[in-house]
Amino acid sequence: MPSFDEVLKEAGEFGRFQKRVFFLLSQTGITFSSLFASVVFLGRAPDNFWCRIPGAAELSERCGWTLEEERNFTVLPLHLGNESVSGECERLDVTWDTSASCASPLARYGNHSMGNLPLAPCHDNWVYEQPHSSIVSEYDLVCGNAWMLDFSQAVLNLGFLTGAFILGYAADRYGRIPIYLLSCLGVGICGIIVAFSPNFTVFLIFRFLQGMFGKGTWMTGYVIVTEIVGSDQRIVGIVIQIFFTLGIIILPGIAYLIPTWQGIQLAISLPNFLFLLYYWVVPESPRWLLTRKKGEKALKIMRNIAKHNGKFLSPHYSEIAISNEEVSNPSFLDLVRTPQMRRNTLILMYAWFTSALIYQGLVMRLGIIGGNLYLDFFISGAVELPAAFLIIVTIDRIGRRLPFATSNIVASIACLITAFLPEDIPWLKTTLATLGRLSITIAFEVVYLVNSELYPTTLRNFGVSLCSSLCDLGGIIAPFLLFRLAAIWLELPLIIFSILAAVCGLLVLLLPETKGISLPETVEDVEQLPSHFGKCGKKRKQRDTNSYI
Repeated sequence: MPSFDEVLKEAGEFGRFQKRVFFLLSQTGITFSSLFASVVFLGRAPDNFWCRIPGAAELSERCGWTLEEERNFTVLPLHLGNESVSGECERLDVTWDTSASCASPLARYGNHSMGNLPLAPCHDNWVYEQPHSSIVSEYDLVCGNAWMLDFSQAVLNLGFLTGAFILGYAADRYGRIPIYLLSCLGVGICGIIVAFSPNFTVFLIFRFLQGMFGKGTWMTGYVIVTEIVGSDQRIVGIVIQIFFTLGIIILPGIAYLIPTWQGIQLAISLPNFLFLLYYWVVPESPRWLLTRKKGEKALKIMRNIAKHNGKFLSPHYSEIAISNEEVSNPSFLDLVRTPQMRRNTLILMYAWFTSALIYQGLVMRLGIIGGNLYLDFFISGAVELPAAFLIIVTIDRIGRRLPFATSNIVASIACLITAFLPEDIPWLKTTLATLGRLSITIAFEVVYLVNSELYPTTLRNFGVSLCSSLCDLGGIIAPFLLFRLAAIWLELPLIIFSILAAVCGLLVLLLPETKGISLPETVEDVEQLPSHFGKCGKKRKQRDTNSYI
């Protein structure tokens, strides 16, 4: 009886049907990357704000002041008294009453005593020229509350981490499509609630939930795409990440055209409702159906795939060989119970962690240069495009392992050299930092593909989700590691990045090469993959443990 890969080859490994599903599910990458990086624009620092003196609002209303006039009366005297005080986080420790003069409310203190007026820290009552431009001005995330902005991004990453565990497990147990659709619905609903959150606590709760469901859409869509194509076409796992980069490139355009953070939030959230239409055009993964002993449904889908690809399955394709391996719900122990699975899991978890930590660290480092936020962000996204094309032209020629290792080593060298370059050649430091980002982006994209190829169908979604959860942990740690170490020595984070990348480059050489090898269906298949010193590219032999439906 034919195996699934034999039936897939007959039905078409990457025909019209797979191309349509690939294009539709790839759109998820655009919305997910927009969510991933949205804090850059949702949390823009306000251009002009100051701390309002108690009683100033009432006096301003009585006197008919404009905001600019109120600011002049509030901040300029403060600046005259102490040039180092901006008026953003400190204010004069005075109170204006309704008897104060509209022309000179501080006249009774006298200009000569401005430097002696007491100051008080500002805890609330800030005034913003554009109060709804970002969550910073919406929820007063300035001065002593500035850390809350970083915390909001950590909460989003925590949502990604939770989604990797919960929804990754659910997709392996209940199916890819139900969890994908549920996740799309969750992202859309939570995104709307985030946009209209009455306070920062509600914002954080639903930001967390949106991150959890967002991870479900991205990882489940990715797994579906890799499971419906042949072993020679799994490069689509790299191509789909171009859409992630497209989301990064499109996001600054959205932010430029929409002046409020609520509008940006809705623009990146509402498209997820359109993905619910996929219920009628994207089928369940036939590979997953086979692992759940649902061979008839899998064969029905394969006949539909063949029909759309302009092919016809022969009559003897009435049954598909499946394994007698016991159907069970996935657990972490399944990923570390056997030698090869344990080694693969530990190395992949470290690779995910390292890639995310270095990637986000280098992005934040480039971001502190200054300049036009929209243009700089666009360019930083465009830098990532060559990564996918470099992978496409190399990965099917020389395999997965060598580009994976090389990209980490190049990133390590680039970070190390950048750390010791003198400050008087900033263009060279920026160029090498960009090379480091390009290299780590390649590593980031290869780990997606390799991760899905090194787990059996019964554990694939759970395994990819669990390992990639270390990516989210790296995202949580990255800002704290960068700024804490930079306070000691500005280039110290680059030294840490270099060490992490070098170790990763060596470790991935221990992984088996998966070029040209069919996706493993069972744990036994993974244990039989060629060793890292053995020959690659050979197809597995049909096992004697097969039964038929």
